[in-house]
Amino acid sequence: MVITFNELRAIKHSLPTGSVSRIARQLGISEQTVRNYFGAKKIQDANEIPGWHYEPGPDGGIVHIEDDTILKLAKQIIEEAKAKATH
Repeated sequence: MVITFNELRAIKHSLPTGSVSRIARQLGISEQTVRNYFGAKKIQDANEIPGWHYEPGPDGGIVHIEDDTILKLAKQIIEEAKAKATH
């Protein structure tokens, strides 16, 4: 999957409070790994994110994601929050 860095950050910023912890718990990974996946500044640990490659460019650059498990779970959480808000 290819996504712009800005799109990836927008998804992260759309997550309800506590979502990073929830994703980390559900996937059995550290919260920092989840934060790094969404472009956190502690990129020195980015090697923890297999298949995540960044290329500078327009719209914040391009991110090539081989394993989109975190991204899919984040989108699911956002949809759940939207559904909850409409009820």
